[in-house]
Amino acid sequence: MTDARTAYRLEINGIVQGVGFRPFIYQLANHHGLKGEVANTATGVSLVLEGLEKGIRQFIDDIPVKQPPLAHIVEVSEAPEPVKGFTAFSIVKSRGSATRATLISPDVMVCDDCLAEMRDPADRRFGYPFINCTNCGPRYTIIDDIPYDRPKTSMRHFRMCPLCQAEYDDPDNRRFHAQPNACPACGPRVTLFDSGAKPVDTDDPIADTAARLKDGRIVAVKGLGGFHLAVDATHADAVVRLRRRKHREEKPLALMCDSLDRIREIARFGEAEERLLGSIQRPIVLLEKREDTPIVESVSPSNRYFGIMLPYTPLHHLLLDAGFTALVMTSANLSEEPIAINNAEAFERLGEIADDFLVHDRDILLRSDDSIVRHSAGHMRPIRRSRGYVPVPVFLKDDMPPVLACGAELKNTVCLTRGKQAFVSQHIGDLENRATDDFFRHTVDHLKRILDIDPQIVACDLHPDYMSTRYARELEGITRIEVQHHHAHIAACMAENKADGPVIGLSFDGAGLGTDGTVWGGEVLVADYHTFTRAAHMAPVPMPGSAAAIREPWRMAVSHLNAAFGEEMGALQLPFLQSVGKQRADILLAMIDKQVNSPLTSSLGRLFDAVAAIIGLRGQVAFEGQAAMELEMILDNTESGSYDFYWEDDGTCQIATTPIIQAVVRDVATGVSPNVISARFHNTLILLFDQLCRHLRTAMGIDRVALSGGVFQNNRLLVGLIAALETSGFDLLTHRLVPTNDGGLSLGQAVVAAAKVSHS
Repeated sequence: MTDARTAYRLEINGIVQGVGFRPFIYQLANHHGLKGEVANTATGVSLVLEGLEKGIRQFIDDIPVKQPPLAHIVEVSEAPEPVKGFTAFSIVKSRGSATRATLISPDVMVCDDCLAEMRDPADRRFGYPFINCTNCGPRYTIIDDIPYDRPKTSMRHFRMCPLCQAEYDDPDNRRFHAQPNACPACGPRVTLFDSGAKPVDTDDPIADTAARLKDGRIVAVKGLGGFHLAVDATHADAVVRLRRRKHREEKPLALMCDSLDRIREIARFGEAEERLLGSIQRPIVLLEKREDTPIVESVSPSNRYFGIMLPYTPLHHLLLDAGFTALVMTSANLSEEPIAINNAEAFERLGEIADDFLVHDRDILLRSDDSIVRHSAGHMRPIRRSRGYVPVPVFLKDDMPPVLACGAELKNTVCLTRGKQAFVSQHIGDLENRATDDFFRHTVDHLKRILDIDPQIVACDLHPDYMSTRYARELEGITRIEVQHHHAHIAACMAENKADGPVIGLSFDGAGLGTDGTVWGGEVLVADYHTFTRAAHMAPVPMPGSAAAIREPWRMAVSHLNAAFGEEMGALQLPFLQSVGKQRADILLAMIDKQVNSPLTSSLGRLFDAVAAIIGLRGQVAFEGQAAMELEMILDNTESGSYDFYWEDDGTCQIATTPIIQAVVRDVATGVSPNVISARFHNTLILLFDQLCRHLRTAMGIDRVALSGGVFQNNRLLVGLIAALETSGFDLLTHRLVPTNDGGLSLGQAVVAAAKVSHS
C-alpha cells in the first residue's frame, strides 16, 4: 500500500551538537509530517522517523541542503526500524556516554539575525555586545570539558534570566540549547579601564573607546580568542607608537573594516576573496593594496598587500559603527609571546603598550589567534589556521591509531588523530620561551580532554633542541617516532589530499634537520607515508653564525658569493659588499674556512635571503622570512627572462647554486633593476624544478608531485610552478586545508608516525 507507514533509524556523525541540529531535525520532521524522536549520542545525533516512505526520503534529502550553518555532516547511516506508533516528533535527552566522541564547532562570526536584533531599538538585546544564538558566536574558546553544555563552558558563571531560559528550552527558538545565550540582564558586560587598570566612569564604554581610538590612543580590546591591540589605521602617529611599544618593527599589521565597501576603499579583491571575507570563519584575507589607500604606509611597509578581515563579534560591529575607515587589530602581545586572554594577564603584560583596555567578564578558556588566508591558484590557501577553522578535523583516507604529533619549533601546532579524523590545533606560535611552551602544553592537555583521545603514539621532529621534541621525549609509556622535517611537510600535503605515495615531493623552507645532520630546506624527496629518499637537493653551503644567518641575510650572501666565486669574490664591485665592509666579510670567510659555527645548509629559503641581500634589498630582517617576502614584492611581472642552471646526478641530484648567483651578480654589475633580477630569479626556480621533476619522472615513473614548505607562501613561485607542472602533465597536490608552512607540519608527523608503527 502506498500510504503504509514505515520507520527508519538515522545515525548522523559530525559537528551536530551545539549548533541547533536537533531543533532543525525537529522542525524538518514536522514539515514533512513525520513522527519519532531525536537525541544526542556519544558520536553525534540519533533519530527515529516514522511516516510515509516518500516523506522520509524527502526528509533525508533535505538534511544536507538545509542543515544549520555551523553543522558539518561527516556520515549518515540508515537502517529500517519496527514501527512503534509515535504520535509526535520530539527531542529527547542525550543517550549513552553523552557526546564524548562528537565534533565541536569552532568559533564563528555573529549571524545576521543577531545583528538585526542588536541594532533594533525595540529589541531587548539592542546594543548588546554578546548577542548570539545556535547559529553563531563562541564555541571552542569557551569550552572547558565535554559534553558541551553550559556548566562546562565559561558561561557557567552567568545564570540565565527567565526570558533567556525560556528561549533556551524552546525547540522552536533560534536559541534552543545555545550555551552562550545571554542578554543585558543576565550576561557578560564590557568595562573600559585606563592603563592603570582603573575603571573609567562612562555610561557607554564602547562609544568612549571609539572616541579614544579616534584621538590616536592604543586600546587593548578583549575579543573571542584573545585580546587585540587596536588603533585607527589612518592615524600615522598611533601606528608608529603601537609598533614601538609592541616591538614589532616591520611585520604587517592586520586590519578590520566594517564592510566590503570600506575594504574597496583601501584594497582590490575579486569574487573569490569576497567569499573568503564574508565566510563564517571571518579570516584575515591578503588583499592587494590600492595606490590611493588612506591607510598609513607603516601598517604594511614594503608589501603590496594588506591583511584585512570583517568584524566577527557584536563588540567589533559596535566599535566600527563609529565610522572608522579601518582599525588595526593586531594580536595583543609582545613579540614572540602568546596572545593575552584574561583581564589580569592583559593589565600586567600590556600595561606598557595600551593606553586603555576594553574588557569583559566572560572568560576565554583557550586562546585562538585570527586565521590568515589568501586566494591563490584557484583555491583558498591557509597561512595561519586558527580561529574559525579549529577544531574542525582534517578527514583522512584511512583509519589512524590515536597519535599526538608535537609539531615544529616555529609556527607550532599540535595534532591529535582519531579514526579518520586529524585534529590540528589552533596556531600556538614559535616555541622560543616559557610562555609559549606553557601554551603548547595547555593546548595538548585541553585537546586530549575535549576530544577524549588518549594517544598511543607521540610524533615529533628529529631536532633534539626543539621544545616540542623535548616534550615528546619526556612522555613515558608511549611509542615515540621522530620524523624528518621535510618528510613531514610532504606527508601533510598527501594526507590532506587523501593521496597515497609515492610522490615527488618538493619540500622548500628555511631550515629543518636532515638525516645527515646538516640543515636541509631545498629538498626533492620521493616519499610515501612510511619512508622517503632524497632524490635531489640544493647544493649545500655554509651558514655562518648558524641562527644569526637567519636574522642577517648578508651572511648567507657572503657564503653564496664565496661558493660561487672563491678567491675572486674580493674583486667583485658590488654595492652590497661595500656596505658589509672588508673586515666583516673577512671574519665571516674565516668562520667558513675553519668550519666554526657554520653548519652546511641546502635551504632554498636561505638562497632567497642571499639574493635579497646581494641586490641590496635586505641585509637584516625584523621577522622570519622578511627578505624572501620583500624579494617577491618587488618582482617585475612583465619580465620573462631567467638564468642558467644545472644539476649533477650521482644517484642524488645536487642542484648547483653557482650559476644562479653568478648571473645575479652580473645583472647587478650591469645595472639591471632589482625588480627584473627578482623576476628572473623566480622564473629560474620555476623552470629548474619543472625540468627536474620531468627528469625524475623519466627515471622513476612517478607523475604525482606534492608541494609543501614555507617557501610556497611565495605566491609567484606557487602559481608559476603549479602552471608549469600541470602543463608538463603532472598530477599536483597542494595545501588547501592546513598551512604549507610549519603550521601544517604536525599533520604530516602524525600520519608518518602511524605508518612507521604499522610497518614495524
